[in-house]
Amino acid sequence: MALSYEWQRRLERWKSTLRGLVGFGGGGGEQGPRPQICPACGALVGINATKCHECGTDLRFSLAALGKKFSGIFGDQEAPVTTALLIANFAMLGISWMALTAAGKGGGLAILWGLSGESQIRLGMSIPIPYLIATNEWWRLVTAMFLHGGLIHIGFNMMALMQFGPAIEELYGSARYLFIYVVTGAFGFLLSSASGHFSLGASGALLGLVGVMLAVTTKRGGSYMRDLRSRLITSVIILFVMGLSGFMSMDNYAHGGGLASGFLLGKIFADRQPMNAGEKKRAYGMGMLAALVVIASFVLMIVHYRDPLQ
Repeated sequence: MALSYEWQRRLERWKSTLRGLVGFGGGGGEQGPRPQICPACGALVGINATKCHECGTDLRFSLAALGKKFSGIFGDQEAPVTTALLIANFAMLGISWMALTAAGKGGGLAILWGLSGESQIRLGMSIPIPYLIATNEWWRLVTAMFLHGGLIHIGFNMMALMQFGPAIEELYGSARYLFIYVVTGAFGFLLSSASGHFSLGASGALLGLVGVMLAVTTKRGGSYMRDLRSRLITSVIILFVMGLSGFMSMDNYAHGGGLASGFLLGKIFADRQPMNAGEKKRAYGMGMLAALVVIASFVLMIVHYRDPLQ
């Protein structure tokens, strides 16, 4: 079966990236060094420059530079963070299954909906707040959003991520989008922990994205926005009713926390990409902070993985 044009384009980008990594040229003879373009503000900078003279972005290590590299590797210029989140979630599902298998409980249909118990606690699922305070393991509020109970759980959540994520990433820019995703997911698990739940899943962050979209529809007029708001509200009501009925052990507290914090951020942020150098610098600062929090949370999870469970 022939590949679509989009996938042919992605494969060509991957090949170009790999050629660059191993030092092979593009086949058209050697080219001299060329001026760089700042990934944050788009300014043309010198060949050997390490910082942008317009916005001060580090051209070697910054979320803007990393985002540009990710977009080239993943073949997705518009939504590299969404693609990275998708990969991270499925990677953690594989790790969860291997951890459960190592404990002798990964057989049968466990991969579908049975990834739970001690292995998930060690991998960073959210726990009731008295335990969080006693252990000081606040990083669980972040790691929990990358864990799932099985293929069915992650399937529903990742379909929602691919439905909402690219549009919101395009609207706000990758850096602020990552900040929104991490903050709303963590706040959802904070509320869930305060209610005494053991919980995991990306749905708190996904409801955060829904909350952002609801906020956008309140700031823009027109029949399309009214219709979108109506459909989003209907979907949210159905989801919470399903949670109240005990269907699939949904965590309404995590959902509610993510939804409320997402709506608040949607009201605060301008519903457009950063326009000038100052806005871009602030946006990439927020994105870098969110990325560092995620990395630090997983480092702490690894460090404490074999700690005795209380």
